[in-house]
Amino acid sequence: MTKRDVPPHWDRTMQQRLARGEAAALGEFYDRFASLVHGLAHRVLGDERAADSITRDVFAHVWEHPDAYDPKQGPLRTWVAELTHRLAVERLRATRTAALAHSAHGSPGDTEELERQVRHASVAARADYIVHAMPVPLRAALEQAYFQRRDYHQTAADLGVTADEARRRLRLGLQLLATAHDTETARLDAPSGIGGAA
Repeated sequence: MTKRDVPPHWDRTMQQRLARGEAAALGEFYDRFASLVHGLAHRVLGDERAADSITRDVFAHVWEHPDAYDPKQGPLRTWVAELTHRLAVERLRATRTAALAHSAHGSPGDTEELERQVRHASVAARADYIVHAMPVPLRAALEQAYFQRRDYHQTAADLGVTADEARRRLRLGLQLLATAHDTETARLDAPSGIGGAA
């Protein structure tokens, strides 16, 4: 592992503390990641109680299997987000499949609609994660342009940067957001066992 690939000190220390069974470490871990986990789960499932349940499942999994995190694969935050995404998508697929099974009028089109809903929820959750994980200057530019409906000249003025810099930040932010769809498409197109474990 190169120096650039070494995970942050906090990530390594937290994993070690969880592996030793330190309850205080779980509390710190929860404080840091609970809003991320709950927000992603809610974005996929669209239901507060289901998101609460997934949040409990994620933290239980982390407590029971701290060694499942491989620092060589990326930051702890990314691992937690991917675990949340996987569990939430599994829950969405299971609940919708069960609803279809109980429906007297189920059809092959219903299964296709279910997969479309799962893809849509997955892309939306990934986009949320990307926006919250991107550098603050890029996120601020996107918020100005899209939530406050400012053009790039107004965004530049509001952020105190040049118009070229505002355009650059918007372009980079949009390129990052585009990966939400690309990543999900690659995950769905990958053969079983490759890229499927979010």
